[in-house]
Amino acid sequence: MGWWQVDADTLARSRFVLSPLAETFASLKLLHAGTGRHPGERAWLRAHLPAYRELLAADPVTALLVRAGLGRHWIADFLTPPPRDGETFEAGVDRVRAVPSAAARAHLRLSLAGPLPAALERDDLPERAAKLLEQVWEESVRPYWARRRQVLEADVVARTARVGQGGWAAVLDGLRPGTRWLGESRLQINLHAYPPRAVSGAELVFVPVTPQTGWVAWEAARYAVVYPCTGVLADGSGRPPVPASLGALLGAGRAGVLVLLGDPMSTTQLVAVTGQGLGSVGRHLRVLLDAGLVRRRRAGRSVLYSRTAAGEALLEAARTG
Repeated sequence: MGWWQVDADTLARSRFVLSPLAETFASLKLLHAGTGRHPGERAWLRAHLPAYRELLAADPVTALLVRAGLGRHWIADFLTPPPRDGETFEAGVDRVRAVPSAAARAHLRLSLAGPLPAALERDDLPERAAKLLEQVWEESVRPYWARRRQVLEADVVARTARVGQGGWAAVLDGLRPGTRWLGESRLQINLHAYPPRAVSGAELVFVPVTPQTGWVAWEAARYAVVYPCTGVLADGSGRPPVPASLGALLGAGRAGVLVLLGDPMSTTQLVAVTGQGLGSVGRHLRVLLDAGLVRRRRAGRSVLYSRTAAGEALLEAARTG
């Protein structure tokens, strides 16, 4: 397994970062795989996969670059620079474009674990990669970015609250498959047999993306763990069903909020998952609070809501009645 040695100061300074470039690369991976893990991903693929495949069919060199860059067990490092705080997509993709061509070819050889195909022995690979990412961003990600950003922000709120409840170990154990806190300052990052790396004194960021994928990245003293946000947030179509009787009693919108509050959620999360406006969600929560069906508590700068025993009983009665 691969793991990083992370000292207490580095972990204490670590933080969550949102990255439109990471979201775009995760979407590129999803397009490359061509198979979605939940209805939301499958619907997105139906809308965008044909145009992506047509694009690569018209550009065999870029198609080969994508296959080589994603590799079998390792992603070419130049495609995934560690995100920076507040970085725009344009600034991030410019870092991909600025990679020296020799370094890009070396990264591709590593991802392939072997020689580079003759067609990729050229100097324009970083520019080709940047242009492809720009196309995926403009056509397949940017139209959804406002909504996706809400979802990612909600995920960060939930995980930040978990830090306060159970420490970083509670967050890292559920971050992505293969990631867990081993103790003794060791963070397992994947299941591959890579040598450990010392991350002490470095900048460590955790980056959510909505596609159900992830990777790690580093350059100099900056390290990043990219992870898929929680399923209920990523897949709006996968929300638990609202019993008809509960909807008739409380109203469909309010009942939907109550059903979602089996686990603590913030107002931001509820807005992201339900698609309702902030004002509507706020009014639903006020009524549910006044009725004693939900409770609230503060977690850092966020307020989390969850069902009370009365809310649980009402929901159970509606489901079995």
